[in-house]
Amino acid sequence: MFGYLQKIGKALMVPVAVLPAAAVLMGIGYWIDPVGWGSNSQLAAFLIKSGAAIIDSMPILFAVGVAFGLSRDKNGAAALTGLVAFLVVTTLLSTNAVAQLTNTPVENVSPAFGKINNQFIGILCGVISGELYNRFYNIELPKFLAFFSGKRFVPIITSIVMLVVSFILLYVWPAIYSALVSFGIKIATLGPVGAGIYGFFNRLLIPVGLHHALNSVFWFNVAGINDIGRFWGSPELAYADLPEAVKGAYHVGMYQAGFFPIMMFGLLGACAAFIKTSKPQNRNKIMSIMVAAGFTSFFTGVTEPIEFAFMFVAPVLYLVHAILTAISVFIAASFNWVAGFGFSAGFVDFVLSSRLPNAHKPYMLILLGIIFFVLYYVIFTTLIRVFNLKTPGREDDEEGTEKVRKTKLNHNALATALIPLLGGLENIEEIDCCTTRLRLTVKDSSVINDKEIKKLVPGILKPNKKAVQVIIGPEVEFVADEIRNYIDKKSI
Repeated sequence: MFGYLQKIGKALMVPVAVLPAAAVLMGIGYWIDPVGWGSNSQLAAFLIKSGAAIIDSMPILFAVGVAFGLSRDKNGAAALTGLVAFLVVTTLLSTNAVAQLTNTPVENVSPAFGKINNQFIGILCGVISGELYNRFYNIELPKFLAFFSGKRFVPIITSIVMLVVSFILLYVWPAIYSALVSFGIKIATLGPVGAGIYGFFNRLLIPVGLHHALNSVFWFNVAGINDIGRFWGSPELAYADLPEAVKGAYHVGMYQAGFFPIMMFGLLGACAAFIKTSKPQNRNKIMSIMVAAGFTSFFTGVTEPIEFAFMFVAPVLYLVHAILTAISVFIAASFNWVAGFGFSAGFVDFVLSSRLPNAHKPYMLILLGIIFFVLYYVIFTTLIRVFNLKTPGREDDEEGTEKVRKTKLNHNALATALIPLLGGLENIEEIDCCTTRLRLTVKDSSVINDKEIKKLVPGILKPNKKAVQVIIGPEVEFVADEIRNYIDKKSI
């Protein structure tokens, strides 16, 4: 189950990865015309509308991207299958179609069907179509139907399956929608406290890659909150169609702003603590690793290279990290200090969003970030020393242990070094990646050399005998491609 959830978590990163494009386009547009929202500048309007085209199409992007991400051979036919699945479901379950199918007046149709075009349905269609693609993409039909064999058959069987899925959703979706709305609203009605609770669980779900499922409730339009869409949209529409129970407790950007102090500053304080508390003989090595990981977190908001360096060797620190994140999100929400992001809470998104109409005192997040830098440094340093935690650079020395490589390997060299440590090509059944993790399905994870792998990369996670995650960093896709090349050559 973990291995399968790992695949879905990875596949979700395909559509999420397009958000930076929307952030850049809309951010520059708002920077040019922060008051008129494009009405005072044709260039600003052009850029803003271009970015909005991506943000407003996230459900269909989820369907296409997840189907493609789950496909074994990463073929475009899988993406087409996801599109077919999404179009069948959203057309059959639109308000007018449901009214006709159930012989019900339009005004009496459940409001859930008015929200059928959402990320949850997109993900569901992507998962189902991705699995159907993997099952049927190489099917052989009788000769008189040979033209429809293989990949051409998949959209056909998908459309049929989605008819059944649509029928089930006709009765199930209103209950699912109500449960999602109730969950999101229950947290949202708590105002800043709810935002803090969300921030806490957002970090706790990072190890299993399921934080994206939680994010979809608050960041997108699954439960009507749609914090990212509201932040990047027009100020006049920022609170339009907001669930009644949330009014007064919610303000735009409250589920985003508090992450900036953590990702841009707080985790840098953690990096400084790791360097400070490392053994003298390891300090230069740890400094090079943490400086690179810290810059990645600050600039892009990608935090996993830092978090995976300590979440398993010092879980108490990771719990503190989740608590501090909750506090930061709570404080930012309480004082209505607002900035937003299209990808993650790094410097790029902070700069692009700081002049948006819905931004409010974003400079205070910098001040808050400096405070959290100090908090992380002091708390982490103290806990590491008091409990003698084996954080990076403090591992027990072993006689005969090979010196840790101090030179940075290129993508091919890293792939070449990792393959034998992963049990060889014969041990690798499937390979994929997300933003920072190499995600593998192996025959036997017990043959993997964890200790030697950790000398090359920030960390490794082995939840069971089949699923493995190797934490590489933002360059993970290039390393995955190199390993795939070796696998392809082996299969020739």
